[in-house]
Amino acid sequence: MSGGKRVVIVGGHGNVALRLARLIGPSNDVTSIIRTPEHEPDIITTSAKSLLLSLEDASVSEFTSVFQGKDVVYFSAGAGGRGGPERTKKVDYEGALKVFDAIEGVRGQKPRLILVSAIDVRDPEKVPEWYDEADLDVSKRYRDTLATYVHWKYEADKNLVQRTAFPWTILRPSGLSNEPGTGKADIGRTHITRNISRDDVARTLALLLDRPDAAGLALDLVGGQTPLEDGLDTAIKNKVTAWIG
Repeated sequence: MSGGKRVVIVGGHGNVALRLARLIGPSNDVTSIIRTPEHEPDIITTSAKSLLLSLEDASVSEFTSVFQGKDVVYFSAGAGGRGGPERTKKVDYEGALKVFDAIEGVRGQKPRLILVSAIDVRDPEKVPEWYDEADLDVSKRYRDTLATYVHWKYEADKNLVQRTAFPWTILRPSGLSNEPGTGKADIGRTHITRNISRDDVARTLALLLDRPDAAGLALDLVGGQTPLEDGLDTAIKNKVTAWIG
């Protein structure tokens, strides 16, 4: 695990973000951005520092100030279905673009972005060649149920993959569970029928802190039997990307 990096987590009070901060907080300088003071005690327990800043209301320049001098920014924010379609767009799309623009505004060396997206975020007209019938069935049900969410995640990811001013990596977890982590998963281009523990998503994000060589990749993450370190290393070495734009 890395030591001494300056890190910002956008969406710091999310279930995955809190787990991530607990993993990297003790050995790195971590700032978790929260939207309400009531979240601060939970951040303190992770060994991170809290910063009150609204992703919806703060300006690009305010975020640029926070990112100045940082090494890595995690984007782990999401409306979570609260507030309807308008808020989903505001957080998952407009909020993401605000963070992208803010990183571009950083003077000097810009931080690396690690974006938490979602499985099967893609051009709906392009079906991944590795999908089987079970994947297609899951994809249809997922897209029918979460159409607005998937749409805005796709638009945000599509915007990001065109950017060249800073390095980025996209992690695309499947359905999330609160089961204890196994330390194992399938990573890269995967089938999408298996859920993944939030513990294992956080652990993978923590591993990415030390993997600048994952820049430019979109990595699926689902439950599996390969140790996280090995699966991530193989996907990065083989330059496997799951992005279908």
